[in-house]
Amino acid sequence: MGFYLNPRNGGFRESVRSEIYVDKTGLLVHTNGLINTKQKFMCISRPRRFGKSMALEMLAAYYSRGCDSAELFAGLQIAKDSAYREYLNRYDVIQLNMQQFLIEAQPGKLTEYLTEEVLRELKREYGEILTRQNIGLAAALRDIFVETDRQFVFLIDEWDCVMRERQEAEGLQKQYLDFLRNLLKDQPYVALAYVTGILPVKKYGEHSALNMFWEYSMTDQKALEEYTGFTENEVKALCERFQMDFDETSSWYDGYSFTKFQHIYNPRSVVEAMSNRKFSNYWVSTEVYDALKIYMDMDFQGLREDIVQLLGGGRVRVNTRSFRNDMRNLDSKDDVLTLLIHLGYLAYDSERKEAFIPNKEIIEEFENAMSTGGWAEVMSVLGASEQLLEDTLAGREDSVARGLDRAHTEVSSILTYNDENSLACAIGLAYYSARKDYRLIRELPAGKGFADIVFLPLPHTEKPALLVELKYKKDARAAIQQIKDRQYVQALAQYAGEILLVGIGYDKNNVDKPHSCVIERWSN
Repeated sequence: MGFYLNPRNGGFRESVRSEIYVDKTGLLVHTNGLINTKQKFMCISRPRRFGKSMALEMLAAYYSRGCDSAELFAGLQIAKDSAYREYLNRYDVIQLNMQQFLIEAQPGKLTEYLTEEVLRELKREYGEILTRQNIGLAAALRDIFVETDRQFVFLIDEWDCVMRERQEAEGLQKQYLDFLRNLLKDQPYVALAYVTGILPVKKYGEHSALNMFWEYSMTDQKALEEYTGFTENEVKALCERFQMDFDETSSWYDGYSFTKFQHIYNPRSVVEAMSNRKFSNYWVSTEVYDALKIYMDMDFQGLREDIVQLLGGGRVRVNTRSFRNDMRNLDSKDDVLTLLIHLGYLAYDSERKEAFIPNKEIIEEFENAMSTGGWAEVMSVLGASEQLLEDTLAGREDSVARGLDRAHTEVSSILTYNDENSLACAIGLAYYSARKDYRLIRELPAGKGFADIVFLPLPHTEKPALLVELKYKKDARAAIQQIKDRQYVQALAQYAGEILLVGIGYDKNNVDKPHSCVIERWSN
């Protein structure tokens, strides 16, 4: 056993022994099924804080020859699988962290340094076979395979760090990608290649240098959805164990959505919240808002308007297919939004091809990014949102209408009212501060239609729910009447507290007072 070749199982042991360990060994059932198939090349891209390195430690502990990991996996999901013993500690594993090599190698010598380091351990184990001078890594592995019939499982972490941290060095990037292609593609010694990073496989020129990889990304995790983060049932169990409120946990850390599992939680943030017994923004512990601000401030047509819509609780349609899977060649707002999906700042609905801000934790990151300049008009609206909510809860209809007039004036240079959807985004932005105590839901199925916006109070806030209906080119009384006629209150039948019906109208021809507001109280 070594550092790169058949690493010890200490990393996974630490995870299993931690106060909070969520069993994700079901992933091994999937990887076992891909060994020595055409799908054996797996590229798993996720944001930071989503357990990529922990998964690699689990894979290394399970597959590494020379480790005795049976007691570690006893009682876990994988131990119940019929093929569990067939693959347990049966392969030579090569585990690499590309970030380490990028830091330690001399400039331009990344692949040479990696080869030297791994060959040193291979020669220690297979010295009687590796007798040729100046042998390359791929050639050495072929010689081992020919003599022993042993195959290798490759586990590569931070595979994309060269593209992320050496964005200008296209020569180095091409050399690195060609090295990986030669090491892995069409090589008989590869049983499985599992690489992780933030970005999917880079598209270099007219083709991908690593086109043999199957991609599992934040736009489509395929069969790995439940292993991307914590599932709803897993979080409910943690909330019960640590006596933390599930609804508030959802408000802070839920929101990543896939086809089958539509509620995926940021795992690192959930663990920190449970461990600290405190809800907070834990994203800032590994990311800085400067990274988000750089992309928000890019000068692409429609980008600022889309960001305002997202902040207002709306969704924007995104073409993710034009993205070239790097952080330098961004040619449109779609490329920027796709990158933010991969970075975890946006969630993605693959069926509707729409992006949205997933949760309260990420909303705070957008607010932090805007606070340092360039978004003065939006920050003004956010600053006034506390008073707007207070006026709404107090039933001050004229004050609410005037507040919405001011908010519209502030953002009119970015967001144009042209239908009820854009109006809803502006209203969501104007009520921004409500998200501290409320969960905002757009287009909630209700009665004989869909309620435009519902604000559901989080536990222990002791505030009423808000059912908001919007009317473009009509007055607020028509909105209130629609709430009653279509029985939208039925959507809150399980809610026992007070409900405020809030009708908001917008008439662009009324220059002095374009917004109108009617507020009525309703008790279930």
